[in-house]
Amino acid sequence: MTAIVVIPARYDSTRFPGKPLCPLKGRPVIQHVYENSKRSRFADDVIVATDSETIFERVMAFEGKAIMTDKRHPSGTDRIAEVAASLDYDIIVNVQGDEPLIRPEMIDDVIAVLDDKRASLGTLVKRIDNPDEITDPNVVKVVFDPEMFALYFSRAPMPFHRDDWKIRDCRFQIAENSLFEVYKHIGIYSYRREALIAFSGMRPTRLEQTEKLEQLRALEHGMKIKVRETFFETYGVDTPEDLERVEKWLSTSL
Repeated sequence: MTAIVVIPARYDSTRFPGKPLCPLKGRPVIQHVYENSKRSRFADDVIVATDSETIFERVMAFEGKAIMTDKRHPSGTDRIAEVAASLDYDIIVNVQGDEPLIRPEMIDDVIAVLDDKRASLGTLVKRIDNPDEITDPNVVKVVFDPEMFALYFSRAPMPFHRDDWKIRDCRFQIAENSLFEVYKHIGIYSYRREALIAFSGMRPTRLEQTEKLEQLRALEHGMKIKVRETFFETYGVDTPEDLERVEKWLSTSL
């Protein structure tokens, strides 16, 4: 199967306008994402999908590939679906343009997930080590069956460990020495090309609108999402403070 990484990148972010172009260790954030993606062994190519001429020109300046897309897209998924419709690849990988720490191994893993022909989408999960992440609504939790097909994604703690977890006075408590097993979603996706185009044409569903999680639309429409566990961590850049944290992480890891 052939595969391509498509990186959706827009300039007008509500919380952090222009973040793909913010400097990080001397290079724009989008260049880190692009160059890390190019190191994937299984992806045949990488392209940035943007609605910004400024981003387009910056990507071309570091000799990357980019394509202009419609400004009216409501999400990055719709943006990459527009690109996918004009490409002849079996698998489209969605790597967010604000993930400068993305690892090529993660891209390879999410492509390999689709070796299972039953899966329309693939994604990654990581076991939670920090109990604070269990109750953090910004950390999306996922449960899956023995064959590693996703059953549900939620911002709420799940699965609920009834014997070890308690709710007292509206506060969530984990018993001391609890051996909990909870997985968080790592937001990188692989799609079969036809599945991506079909998904983009579906109307948002009730659960998707309730949890504000796009992947629930796929599950509600009967699409199978296969997951693979990763041991790598990645951090998106949503705010200037996030950018500072990533900068410090890169400085200490080099």
